[in-house]
Parts: sequence; C-alpha cells; structure tokens
Amino acid sequence: MIEDQSNRIRIAQPVLGTPEIEAVTRVIKSGMLASGPEVKAFENEFSQYVGSQYACAVNNGTSALSLALSSIGIKPGDEVITTPMTFVATANAIISCGAVPVFADIDETTFNLCPESTKERITEKTAAIMPVHLYGLAADMPAFRKIADEHGIHLIGDAAQAHGAAIGTDRVGTLADIECFSFYPTKNMTTGEGGMVTTNDEHLHSMLDSVRNHGRPDASLGKYDHVRFGLNLRMTDLGAAIGREQLKRVKEFNARRAANAAVFNDKLKIIDGLIVPSVPEGYTHAWHQYTLRCKDRLGLKETLEALDIETRMYYPTLVKDYPHLKPFASSCPVAEKVVDEVISLPVHPGLSPDDVDRIVEAVQTWEMNFKR
Repeated sequence: MIEDQSNRIRIAQPVLGTPEIEAVTRVIKSGMLASGPEVKAFENEFSQYVGSQYACAVNNGTSALSLALSSIGIKPGDEVITTPMTFVATANAIISCGAVPVFADIDETTFNLCPESTKERITEKTAAIMPVHLYGLAADMPAFRKIADEHGIHLIGDAAQAHGAAIGTDRVGTLADIECFSFYPTKNMTTGEGGMVTTNDEHLHSMLDSVRNHGRPDASLGKYDHVRFGLNLRMTDLGAAIGREQLKRVKEFNARRAANAAVFNDKLKIIDGLIVPSVPEGYTHAWHQYTLRCKDRLGLKETLEALDIETRMYYPTLVKDYPHLKPFASSCPVAEKVVDEVISLPVHPGLSPDDVDRIVEAVQTWEMNFKR
C-alpha cells in the first residue's frame, strides 16, 4: 500500500503544467526529438536571460562542468581550486579531465569559497578557480576575477543552483570566463535533465559547440568530420522545449522563493539555536535552498519529519572526505565546522502561505523542546 503523503511538504517540487505538456507534444508531433531548433531557441533565450553573448545546452549539469573544463584546455596534472562544500559533481568534473582538485576553505557567512583561502592555495600548477554559487547566492566573483587576472588563470562559475542570482545588475552567467548551470528537476527551473554553459568568448563558444558534439568543427549532426576530442553531451529538443517554458516563469518562481525566504528570515531570526542565512549588500539571492545553521540539526530534522515536513542536509559530507577524493584533501577548518550545522528547509515556489506558516510553527515547536 502506498502511503498517502498529500499533506507532506517536500524539500523540492518542480512546477510543471499545461505549457510544458503542450511544448513536449509539439516536439513529438514535429518528429525532431534530438538536438534541433528547440535547443537553438532555448540557447538564444537563455543567453538573453542571463545577459551572456553565448549559451551552449548540454544533457546535464555535470556535463556542463566537464565540457567547460575541457573547452578551456584543462589537462592532466593541472590544478583547479574549488570549494569542499558542494555537490560531488564539482570535484568529479575536475578529475574527469585528469586535473587535480585543490580545496580551499569557505566563508562562514555566505558558505561560498573564500577568496583569501583561495589565494593561499595557488601554485605554479594552478590553471583555474571554480567557485560554486552555493544555495543560489553568487560567490564573490569580483574578488575571484582579480585573483584570476593577477595569476593569468581561468575563472569558471559553477552556477548549478543560481538561476537568476546576481551581483548588482550583473547576473550569474556573465561573472566568469565560463559558467555552468543545471536543469535537474529540483533546480529553480528544469528541463528534466539538462544543463547550460554560458560565455562571452566567441572562441570558447566554438570549442563548447564542437566538444559537446564529438569534436565536429561546426557542430552539425550527420557529418563525419571530427577535428578534436569530443563526446555526445547534447540536449534533446524535448528537454529544450520544457526549458523554454520554464524560462518564461523563472522570474515568478524566484520571486516566490524570495518571498518565502523573507518570511523565514523574519520569523526564525529570533529563535535561539539558529543562524539564518544572510545576503551581502547588492547581491540577489536565487534561494535555491534556504539553509540554516543549527547545532541541534538532527533534533530539528526529527521534529519537522514528525510533522510531515522534509528537510535536507546540503551537504552532510565535505566532498574532500569522500573515499575517491581523500587523496586531494586539505585542511578547511571553517567548512569542517559548518558542514555539521547546515540544514535546509523547503523554500520552493510550490509552497502555499499555509505551508510556510506550518514550517515556521514546526521550527518553533523544535525551539520549545530545544530549550528544555
């Protein structure tokens, strides 16, 4: 018997409806299911949305990262500095190119890669810095841009969680040499599975276009001319059709996320035992996740679970501590402290005002037990 979970508040909930169904139906009727005109239209619309010159659609966010690294020429033995507090795909993409992930520490307030710690990790082998815009908050890209320029190295943004995030008027997608998005179902917008790489560099775009399509020089299907290494990392027209409809609504989705986060910050900031997230002045948070710090996070999780509210720990383990990445581990004391305290509450646009109130009341219930 399947348990009735109609009253359960999920940690994530993609918002899909008639427009997406009609878009997929249109593609099926056209007979063009693989990469075609829908992908090209989606790339153009997404580049306009973030403000980049170019966008290259791929089959998932991990592919976006690997493709970006390959296209800028990252090779075996090169070092790429990144954060230990992220999804494992960030580090896996680095080692997929034969490169060495170097983990710098994080900023305790934003949870993002720390520029000062990054500078300490730079060596003669450093080829790139790859900050992650964690939870939907842009990393300190002006500081990283300065470091990258001073050392003549590349800057890559892992923007898997940051659709619509910005620093001032500059959106994520334009803040690095190349930036990489994911459209997994839990993200701020989805294509089912999918990803996008953005850049303002024409040469980089031509490399992205070629490498994602088996190294063809002009990215055309059906031609057996392969001038460089490449793989099939293409997005389908089915996924792109969904993405085009989602892109029309991502501003609305993000506004709902921001409104939910504002209620949480207002109601939860006074609760003992919690540290609510903060946003630096001039930054626009995309609120992919609403992440608290809590020294009794297991107690908080158990309380909310008992009240049919999902939570998640993003992430329960630093990526440098996974078995296959331990050979690259380094001391990151701030991340090592914070990783044991973070817990994320539902903040997605599918929440109703009553859902938001339920979550606040559940946290208040935990507070009463915590004070005993």
